[in-house]
Amino acid sequence: MKKLINDPFDFVEEMLEGFCAAHDDLIKRVGRRAIARIDAPIPGKVGVVVGGGSGHLPLYTAFVGKGGADAAPAGNIFASPPAKPILEATRAANGGAGVVYFYGNYAGDVLNFDRAAAMAESEGIRVATVLGTDDVASAPPSEAHNRRGIAGAFLVVKALCAKAETMADFDAVVATARKANANTRTMGVALTACTVPANGKPTFSIGDDEMEVGLGVHGEPGVRRARLAPVDVIVDELVETILADLDFVGSDVAVLVNGLGATPYEELYVMYRRVKQILDARRITIRRRYVGEYATSLEMAGASVSLMRLDAELHDLLAMPMYTPMIRQF
Repeated sequence: MKKLINDPFDFVEEMLEGFCAAHDDLIKRVGRRAIARIDAPIPGKVGVVVGGGSGHLPLYTAFVGKGGADAAPAGNIFASPPAKPILEATRAANGGAGVVYFYGNYAGDVLNFDRAAAMAESEGIRVATVLGTDDVASAPPSEAHNRRGIAGAFLVVKALCAKAETMADFDAVVATARKANANTRTMGVALTACTVPANGKPTFSIGDDEMEVGLGVHGEPGVRRARLAPVDVIVDELVETILADLDFVGSDVAVLVNGLGATPYEELYVMYRRVKQILDARRITIRRRYVGEYATSLEMAGASVSLMRLDAELHDLLAMPMYTPMIRQF
């Protein structure tokens, strides 16, 4: 293992210390494992708390800021935050209009966020939860409620936070977040594993000539192990799987081509080129586009493609400004 670290068990705290020091014009620390936007809480605004395990920057910590989330707790690498930092983030985000939680659909996250929600509600803070379930590889359509949340979370969080920024009421913010999630699909491919510092070894083994199709961002098994193929063949499978899962034909969409941490931007743009070719041929109009790293997995090589089916509201919300430590949209 070669990493720029000290003690592996101090990694998350030292990362947060540096992260907050580098971006103290945008964020502040509100607990050992929780941060908030510098102006939180905002009176009368529905607060948004996003969070999960560390190791995925910009997801979720770097989504906090102006036009973004109000606060975020951070767990250990690939592990849910405990209830305490979630509650600290909730208090920091609470401006009196309620708080919406958004996080990926993983058992540990559900357990700890539910605990924090119960504690927050005992303090008089209204809380609702929206789970990210965009990963089409993790369960069939009939079990979509069991799907994992991966990179499509960025698109959902962008719409959710923008809706809250308009000072919409609690029920409207929740409804928009659920609509955004229901219209988002993601499929990815991993070319290498990654190494969790505290473990010191790769999360899985994969051959130099192999790829894992339908990856999970923590090294979970994909749909299948296959021989590495030309990128057009890979993108064809990813996009066709997404299109088979939800009717996008004739729709406006947002596209996200997301790198997992070690994939050059040049390769991501080669992928976007092919995504556009496929969607153009299907009469699917790209209205918003994002190419880059939005949900990584430490130093994993690979990428994912996400599509969000847009109506007028979702399009306008994605177009709103967002200024956070790692996301700058004007």
